[in-house]
Amino acid sequence: MSTERTTEGIEAAVFRRLRDHLQQNTDVQNIDLMILADFCRNCLSKWYVAEASDRGVELDYEDARELIYGMPYSQWKSEHQTPASPEQLAAMDARRSR
Repeated sequence: MSTERTTEGIEAAVFRRLRDHLQQNTDVQNIDLMILADFCRNCLSKWYVAEASDRGVELDYEDARELIYGMPYSQWKSEHQTPASPEQLAAMDARRSR
């Protein structure tokens, strides 16, 4: 049976693996993540800031984005973000109206 500390360590390692996976798979667009899973890299950044705040740690949203994206968001956006297609926008609208 694992202790709470062991569980937290495993959860942290899983989070880092997810973060690293998203950093390595830049072809996966945030809008696709939102359509399929209802979260994206920006959501992870916001959750990171919220959890830091809950623990009394002040963390700027842009700093959290850099932790998640592995580079400044503006750089990631210019290097990896593609314009959303009409199909992606329609799927996102459909997702929002559920």
